[in-house]
Amino acid sequence: MDNHILVVEDDAAIREGVRILLEGEGYIVQEAEDGYQCLKKVSDDIDLVILDIMMPGISGIKTCEEIRKISHVPVLFLTAKSQESDKLLGLMAGGDDYLVKPFSYAELLARVKALLRRYHVYSQTLQGEKTKEHWIEYGKVKVNTQCNEVFRNEKEISLREMEYRILLLMMENPKKVFSVKNLYESLWEEPFLYSSGNTVMVHIRRLRMKIEDDPQKPKMIQTVWGKGYRLG
Repeated sequence: MDNHILVVEDDAAIREGVRILLEGEGYIVQEAEDGYQCLKKVSDDIDLVILDIMMPGISGIKTCEEIRKISHVPVLFLTAKSQESDKLLGLMAGGDDYLVKPFSYAELLARVKALLRRYHVYSQTLQGEKTKEHWIEYGKVKVNTQCNEVFRNEKEISLREMEYRILLLMMENPKKVFSVKNLYESLWEEPFLYSSGNTVMVHIRRLRMKIEDDPQKPKMIQTVWGKGYRLG
C-alpha cells in the first residue's frame, strides 16, 4: 500500500530534508509551504499531514482546524515551541501528535509509522461490512462497533480515532479505572513518557465536550483523583 504524506513547512530546507527522508522510506510525498497550499492539497488520497505550527499567513493551528472540517487524516505537528500550552493547543485543534524542533529523523520516522499504522487499522474497520450491527450502550451514548458510529441521544456524533478508541475501551469495561499510563500504552501503543499524560488529558477533554451534558461537570467519564478515569 502506497502511503501519501503531505509535508507543510515554510522553511524550504526542513521541508526538503523531510521529503528526502520519507521518499527514501518509500512514501509518496507532496509539499506545501503554507496553510493555504495545504488546504488545497488535502484530499482523500492523503494518509498523513506533517504540519508546522508557526507559518506566515494562516497558522498551523488554524490550518488543522480547517482540515478537521473535511477530513479525519492524522496530523503530526512540528513546533519550535516546547511550552506545554502550545502542545495542548495543537492537540485541541485536532492534531494527533507533535514533535519539537530540532528533532531526529529517527524519531520523526517512528511517529510517522505509528500514526499511519493506527490510521489504516481504523480506516479498515470503518470500511468493513456494515450489514451487521453490534451495539454497546451506556447512559445516553450508544456505539455501533461494526460501523464505528457513535450516537448521543439518538443523534450521531463525530469522534476522532483516539476519542473513539478511548470511549469504546471504557464502554467495554464499565466501572474499571484506567490510569493515564494504561490508556496511553494500550491505545497509542508506545511507551509512556512524562509528556504523554497531557496527550491523554486533551483527548479526554475533547471527548467530554462531545458526549457530556456539561463537560465542566462530567458524569459519564469521571476523574478518579490520583488513579485515572472511569465511566460514571
